[in-house]
Amino acid sequence: MQYGFTGRIVDIDLTTRQVNDYPIDEATLRKYIGGSGLGTRILYDLTGPATDPLGPDNVLVVMTGPVTGTRVPTSGRHSVLSRSPLTGIFAESDVGGTWGVMSKRAGFDGWIIRGRAEKPTYLWLDDGKVEFRDAGHLWGLDTYALDEKVKAETHGKACVMSIGPAGEKLVRIASIITDGRDARAAGRCGLGAVMGSKNLKAVACYGQREVPVYDAKGLADSIRAILPGMVEKMKARHLYGTANWTLTAEHSGDLPVKNWRGGRWEEGAEKLSGPRMTDTILTGRYYCAACPVGCGRVVEVKEGPFAGVKGAGPEYETIGMLGSCCEVSDLEAVALAHQLCNQYGMDTISAGGIIAFAMECYEHGLITRQDTCGVALEWGCAGAMVEMVRQIGEQRGLGIILGRGVKAAAEAIGGIATEFAIHVKGLELPAHDPRALASTAVSYATASRGACHLQSLSYPVELTLKMPELGYPETLDRAESEGKGILAAKMQDLMSLLDSLKVCKFIVTGGGGIQPSQLVSWLNQVTGWDMTVDEFLKAGERIYNLKRLYSTRLGISRKDDTLPPRMLGLPRPDGGAAGYLPNFGQMLNEYYVFRGWDELGRPAPEKLRELGLE
Repeated sequence: MQYGFTGRIVDIDLTTRQVNDYPIDEATLRKYIGGSGLGTRILYDLTGPATDPLGPDNVLVVMTGPVTGTRVPTSGRHSVLSRSPLTGIFAESDVGGTWGVMSKRAGFDGWIIRGRAEKPTYLWLDDGKVEFRDAGHLWGLDTYALDEKVKAETHGKACVMSIGPAGEKLVRIASIITDGRDARAAGRCGLGAVMGSKNLKAVACYGQREVPVYDAKGLADSIRAILPGMVEKMKARHLYGTANWTLTAEHSGDLPVKNWRGGRWEEGAEKLSGPRMTDTILTGRYYCAACPVGCGRVVEVKEGPFAGVKGAGPEYETIGMLGSCCEVSDLEAVALAHQLCNQYGMDTISAGGIIAFAMECYEHGLITRQDTCGVALEWGCAGAMVEMVRQIGEQRGLGIILGRGVKAAAEAIGGIATEFAIHVKGLELPAHDPRALASTAVSYATASRGACHLQSLSYPVELTLKMPELGYPETLDRAESEGKGILAAKMQDLMSLLDSLKVCKFIVTGGGGIQPSQLVSWLNQVTGWDMTVDEFLKAGERIYNLKRLYSTRLGISRKDDTLPPRMLGLPRPDGGAAGYLPNFGQMLNEYYVFRGWDELGRPAPEKLRELGLE
C-alpha cells in the first residue's frame, strides 16, 4: 500500500479528450517529494525551449503533496506549474484553500492538462472519474458567479478552481482562483492565461476518500503536542491577518511607496493596517483546510464610492502593491480592487506594480488622459487605481497594454518608461524592498520564476526567525551583506520542500517555529519512509537546481540574475531603510559559489552528478 498518496496522476488531453494515468515510481517520489518538486520534474520532461506558453503544447501541472489531506497543520495546499506567458520561463504558484484536499479525496494526487479544447470546457473530477463538460454558458462569468453555478451543476460541496474574464482574454497576469468568495489564488506568472488558452474554464472536484497514513497515531500525538504552542505564536496573524505586517514594514523601510521611490509613509500605512481593517470592514475569518490559524480575512463594504465588497479581504501583498505602491491609503478602495482582481482572475501583486508604473509614466507625460480614457492617473487617486484594475481585467483602454505585464508595457510605451518598470525577469516585485532586507536582493535575482519573496523567504531570519538546524541559532543583521547569498540558497531549498510537502510557509517563517526535523518526522509518519534530515534537505537542493535547469535551457544566465536599477542605485530617501543599498555583487558571487554553479549561473556538471541530475 502506498501511504500519503492516492497513487494516481492523470494526464488529460483536451484536444483528443483522452485521459491516461501518468505513472510515478516511489524512488522518484523520494527524490522530488510531491507538489512543486514532482511538478517541476514533470514540467521539465514535458516542455522545453520550443514550447509556446499559450500553445496547445504547453502543459498545466497541478500537484498535491504527500501530507495534503492529512492532519498535518496547514497542509490544505496544491501547486500549479507551467511555462509562463508573462515571463517565458519557469512558472509555479502555490495555493491554499480547500481544492488540494478535495482533489486527494476525489482520488487524484495531481493532474496534467495538455492540448486545447475545441470549445469552452470544464472538468468534473468525481470519485476517480474525469468528465468533460460544456462551459459555453459559463464563459464570461467572473470567478465568484462561476463557483456558484458549477457547484449547482455538480455537487454542493465540490471545490472549484477557475479563471475569470482575464484568463479568457489571455491577460498575461491572469490568475487561477479557488474557493469562490474565499478566493485563494494561483496568482503569479499568468497561469490563468495558460488555462484560458486551452479553453478550460474550470476544474471542479469532489470526493470522500481518506488519505492513507502509515502511522496515524504517531502523527496525531505529534501534532497534539505541538499545536497549542504554534497557535499561540501565530495569534496576531489570526487576529489581523498578513495585513498585520503593514505597520512593521513601513517602520523598517520594507513597504513599497510610490513605485519604490518613496520612504516614510506612516499615516498611509496606519490607514491600511491589519488593526484598522479589523476595526472597520472585517466581518469574519477564513481558514484554509487543516489550518489552525485562520489568517484569511472576510470583509464587507456596504456604503460609499467603493461599496459592493463582500468576501475575501486584502492581504499584505495586495495592500503593499495596490495601496502604498500607488500611494493609495483608502482601505475600502484597496478592498474593492482586491475583489475585482479575484473576480476577473488577476494577480494583485502584478496589478499593483503595473498600475504604479503607469502612474509614474503619467507623471512624466508618457501617458495622457487620452490614453487612460479620461482617467487622471495621479498618485494617491483611489478611483483611478480601481478604474485601471477594471481596464486591465476587461481589456479596454490603457488596460490592453498594461495587461501584458510591466516589462512588455514599458517596451510598448517607449522612451524612459523602462526606468519605471520594476521587475525581475519580467515578473513584478512583491511588496518587500531589498533595500531594507539585504538577503531579499539576491533572493529576488535568483528566484526561478522571477521576482519572488516566497521562493526563499530568507528575510524573516534577518528579523525574528531562528533556524538552528540550518546554522542560524540567532537572527542576522538585515543590513549586512556577507553570508546572505548562502542564507538565500539554504532557504530556497527549504521553501522548495515546503512547497513539495504542501504545507504553508508560515508554520516555519511566520511564527510557527517548525524546524526541518519536525517536517521530516511528519513526512515519515505519513508515508512510512525512513528519510533523514540530510536526505530531505538534499531533495530540496535537487528540486531548486532542477528549476534552475529549466530556465537555463531557455537562455537564463547571470545577465538575468539582477535587480531593477532603482533597487541597485537609488536609496530610500527617509524611513527605516534610508540611505541603504545592498552589496548585490558580493551576495550573488557568494550565492553561485555556495550553489556549485559556474560564473554564468549554470549548475556545474559535478553538482548535477551529486544531485542525480546529470
